[in-house]
Amino acid sequence: MGTTIPKQFLEIKGKAIILHTLEKFKEALPSAELFLVLPKDEMARWHELSVKTGFEKIKLANGGSTRFESVKAGLDLIQSDGIVGVHDAVRPFVSIHTIQKVFSEAFTSEAAIPVVELKDSIRKVAGNTSAAADRANFRIVQTPQCFSVSLLKEAYRQPFNKIFTDDASVVEANGVAIKLVEGNYSNIKITTVEDLKIGELLI
Repeated sequence: MGTTIPKQFLEIKGKAIILHTLEKFKEALPSAELFLVLPKDEMARWHELSVKTGFEKIKLANGGSTRFESVKAGLDLIQSDGIVGVHDAVRPFVSIHTIQKVFSEAFTSEAAIPVVELKDSIRKVAGNTSAAADRANFRIVQTPQCFSVSLLKEAYRQPFNKIFTDDASVVEANGVAIKLVEGNYSNIKITTVEDLKIGELLI
């Protein structure tokens, strides 16, 4: 992003991205308990930001050097059973419908994630060569990724593997099938300056 401030704390329309995201989940699942995983050295920034937002008492966990370690830290905060959804703080434009639909599916299948179809043509690269691939066989993966709490905790007892790029890959490696749910195209992950500009329009 080219800033000294972590991207989840950057503002869109005068409000930090992370607050937009938390508010979306509070609206979609009013009775759900929310947990936040942050780098240890960003806790002070969060405490300053969260004053009088309604999220100042949210339970916090120190993130690790990888997503895998961070999710494990967050899971350690959960003492009850049920369904847990893992979401990227910098995806503030996930729809209410998508959140509710993925959680609902996870109650049935125990493992559900939102995806959208590809709009562009794609090619598979191998060394210095490439070949056209059928985009109908692929999907773009989003969050929240939702699972039975016990199932996800069991999956995260595995040793870390470099193929673990998200929670679904961790669960799948533990022998569990993943149910796909239709996501929403505006559920972008804000990672570049261009994404911030798109975010201004989406808000």
